[in-house]
Amino acid sequence: MFEHVSSAIVQIDKDGKIIKFSKEAVMLTGFTEAEILGKGWHETFDIEHTQGICPIEKREPCSNIRVAIRTKSGIRKPFLINSLPLSDRIVIVIVGLSRLYHLERELRKEKGELSAILNSIADGVFTINTDWIITNFNPAAARITGYTREEAIGRPCHEIFRSETCRGNCPLRRTIETGEMVLNFEMEIFTKDGRPIPISVSTALLIDEEGEVIGGVETFRDLSTLRRLSDALKEKFSFGNIIGKDPKMQRVYELIRTVSITDATVLILGETGTGKDLVAQAIHFNSLRKDKPFVKVSCAALPESLLESELFGYKKGAFTGAVRDKPGRFELANGGTIFLDEVGDMPLSIQAKLLRVLEECEFEPLGGTKTKKVDVRIIAATNRDLAKLVEEGKFRQDLYYRLNVVTISLPPLKERSGDIPLLIDHFIDRFNRKMGKHVTKVSPDAMDILIDYDWPGNVRQLEHAIEHAFIHCQGNVIKLEHLPDEITSQRVSFLVKTKTIAELEKELIVETLKKYRGNRKKTAQALGISRVTLWRWIKRYRLSTQKSEKNRGSERDNNRR
Repeated sequence: MFEHVSSAIVQIDKDGKIIKFSKEAVMLTGFTEAEILGKGWHETFDIEHTQGICPIEKREPCSNIRVAIRTKSGIRKPFLINSLPLSDRIVIVIVGLSRLYHLERELRKEKGELSAILNSIADGVFTINTDWIITNFNPAAARITGYTREEAIGRPCHEIFRSETCRGNCPLRRTIETGEMVLNFEMEIFTKDGRPIPISVSTALLIDEEGEVIGGVETFRDLSTLRRLSDALKEKFSFGNIIGKDPKMQRVYELIRTVSITDATVLILGETGTGKDLVAQAIHFNSLRKDKPFVKVSCAALPESLLESELFGYKKGAFTGAVRDKPGRFELANGGTIFLDEVGDMPLSIQAKLLRVLEECEFEPLGGTKTKKVDVRIIAATNRDLAKLVEEGKFRQDLYYRLNVVTISLPPLKERSGDIPLLIDHFIDRFNRKMGKHVTKVSPDAMDILIDYDWPGNVRQLEHAIEHAFIHCQGNVIKLEHLPDEITSQRVSFLVKTKTIAELEKELIVETLKKYRGNRKKTAQALGISRVTLWRWIKRYRLSTQKSEKNRGSERDNNRR
């Protein structure tokens, strides 16, 4: 700032007469050398000072004495004077402060404007120095954290935010150490009263005029409202841990609500990985038996001899190694629900005992003679065609009819691809919490592949794919290279081998669009696909869907209905 400070030299004799007047003095005061030489120092400049008797008059050295000097224009201006008495003269250095005062006023103005900006924005903003001490804390930061500006300034930032992230993956530390900005990093902090709050953080360096790092600045946004809205949306499109907005899944939710309030036996059908066990749990935990046991048995996991004893228990001495009585799963589930997974793999010999439980609510343990009574709701599930097994003599017809009171069929994931982004968000939230990461999204090209993939393993395979991506992802975005090879390689193979199919697909869409004059709703219904899938195909093949204003209005009316 001193480069803006003007200074000049004036010399006076023993009598206070001016004998030397530099060019800089001319510029500062407006007097020419001819006008000033020989004139009295005090009389000419009408000097006002705050030191009582002027040190110059006493011929004493002085330093940085603040005075007001009248210039040629008659205006008084502020100066600092320094004097050095010599044997025959006094050398006076005059330092002009007008420019400095102007700069100070401008600086205060700019600082005030900056402060007004920081005080008005909704995002929290704070700055730290290189020792991690908070140097500024705007009102929004105070509102979000619960700490006043006075409480926060002067304290280490980790004492205010108290996040687990502060201990390791601190975004502000990363910025200061690497010089790289961090954008939209999600983390959780704790307010002054101990409430956890999710925030989105962006960070940058603070650099002075000489390019030296003097600290960092962080802006953060409270995500609480956004999370509540997101949770509300997820609740709308989920039932327990089951996620889906597809109409087929909405019908599943409605069936769950309907059968939960009854004790009816339920048969859940669906491919492996579609979530049959989640549906069984949802039924139980929304029923009147929710406070009683929920017992799961995998009928395909055990051989016949072990499965019977697992289901019905055994008495001491029933077989070699049976050294004491052991209750079976039906007895353990008494009062609650038993879930028989993969019931289509149950041996015929055990099916007869299961039928008796369904009809009479009783059984005898293996090696026992005393009948046990149980009050158990039975939910069964299978990925096999039970009707076909009945025809083949591999499943009892009477048991099939007893199990098939209420059937819930779960669609494979490939039939509800519109749910894939919703499921991915669900798994991202879960694995962020499990692995302590902060993945925020999937890149567009990776999302396209995930949506187009067939998913023979259904939702379980998708979950494993996202977990695989989490392990390999070191940033905030899951990219194509993070996905399992089996998914990305099928995409390449599909593109190579099915060019003709793609051409036929394109022609089919074009002809159907023409048939319905560009009406997407009717076209999607005719093709048996969702409008989202149709839109994606139209975009993929760059198809035109121009139609008359009359048709557009008709489609809007249909959509409203």
